[in-house]
Amino acid sequence: MRTLIATAFVSLDGVIEAPGGEPGHRSSGWTFKDIEFDEAAYQLKSREQDEATAMLLGRVSYQAFSPVWPGMTAEFPRYNAMPKYVVSTTLQEKDLVSNWGEISILRSLDDVAALKETEGGPISIHGSATLNRNLSDAGLIDRYHLLVFPVLLGAGKRLFSDTDKDKQNLELVESESYRNGIQKLIYDVRR
Repeated sequence: MRTLIATAFVSLDGVIEAPGGEPGHRSSGWTFKDIEFDEAAYQLKSREQDEATAMLLGRVSYQAFSPVWPGMTAEFPRYNAMPKYVVSTTLQEKDLVSNWGEISILRSLDDVAALKETEGGPISIHGSATLNRNLSDAGLIDRYHLLVFPVLLGAGKRLFSDTDKDKQNLELVESESYRNGIQKLIYDVRR
């Protein structure tokens, strides 16, 4: 069984929207505006790229990343080479880019559950706020890689839904604090 890992930049109040400057959010770029850069805080991102064997995206994140990431060969060589899975009920094969390696469309959370049952290594979820919430609510996420930023954004897409569901216990497997206030928190989901 493959491990499904949600990786996110998250504000202290749970917002994951527009961390890198994506348009549409009043605090777009909140991960680097007014927060001192500390290279050590981002080592997790390099490690994730080395450990993941596939990438999972929702449609909106796919449409944001696919025009940009294939050209970022120095920053994302392993992500660009690995298979990608896009969860969407509306995206069509003709909508997929041809310069970003193997890309498959999954139509449902059942398809994601079936993918997890295949042979292979970890699958990393990038961006994809709605997908993350739906996967979490369905109990399909196995691990969380979170970089928590010392900022309260108040509004925006959140990592977790407000769905009334059973408690889900997490086990802290790794943590680190950085001089700029960022916290690395890695949790396994207890089953």
